[in-house]
Amino acid sequence: MLNLPSKVRICEVGLRDGLQNEQQIISTEDKIALMEDLVEAGFPVIEVGSFMHPKRMPQMADTDEVFKAIAAKYPNVELRALIPNLRGVQRAVDCGCKKVKLNVSASRMHNLKNLNRTPEETVAGFADCVAAARENNIEISGSISMPFGSPWEGEIPQDQIDAIIDAYIAVGITEISLSDTSGMGTPKMVNTMCEHVLKKYPQVSWWLHFHNTRGTAIANIFAAMQAGMTQFDSSIGGLGGCPFVPNAAGNISTEDVLNMLNECGVETGIDIKKAIAASRKLLEILSKGGDSYILKAGTNDDLIANMAEKEA
Repeated sequence: MLNLPSKVRICEVGLRDGLQNEQQIISTEDKIALMEDLVEAGFPVIEVGSFMHPKRMPQMADTDEVFKAIAAKYPNVELRALIPNLRGVQRAVDCGCKKVKLNVSASRMHNLKNLNRTPEETVAGFADCVAAARENNIEISGSISMPFGSPWEGEIPQDQIDAIIDAYIAVGITEISLSDTSGMGTPKMVNTMCEHVLKKYPQVSWWLHFHNTRGTAIANIFAAMQAGMTQFDSSIGGLGGCPFVPNAAGNISTEDVLNMLNECGVETGIDIKKAIAASRKLLEILSKGGDSYILKAGTNDDLIANMAEKEA
């Protein structure tokens, strides 16, 4: 018998993780309009952008302006941003952002090469961000990229993942995302790790973030739900990628996730038709096609309606 939750929460990450991988920089006005469409569709959580240095991430240079335009307008929607450091917390304070997220790689080799620190040392260094966020009534969460496999080491031992989780908890972060940015996760691996962390760390609020590089993302979400997970990231149009992983695909398409959940009777509170419209709007702005089965084939209801129309 399938062990599925009655309801899950979806965070839309297309405006951050999707757009940061695009060469084209879309206007602040278009971002705000898309934000309004996503809110209208019913997304409870939206990742608006990141507070990276504009020279490093020019696609996200206007995140402050987007927050200033929308933060007070949607008090019942969790609007969050990715931050790299303490400066990111200050930018959040200045523009009205009330939720920020830090990130660390599960790959020791990747961390040592880029930061000359282990993942645990990197997380310990986040203590000043946590303190500053709390002083300013900003919620703070963390994420672990590549927990399901690294291009450098392959499979990461669970005890190394646990050490990073322990480090996050030690600095006061108890909302953590497991982010398969390398796209190496498989359903069996995902189910095993999810069961493990849910049992060992019941105090943590867990999110899952899957890239569809090897076509397993939707199956990974299903495997995570079977283990008891109920919070997932996705990206309209399947936009996204990973700059340091060769041939990386985008995030799992929001439309595909919503369709699967709807067909399984799992509630999201999101209007799939409005989500599809937002996806098409963004892809039209970018003048590109998305990586989404539902955008190509439609939902089951769309198929039945189209066939009925042809037969009429």
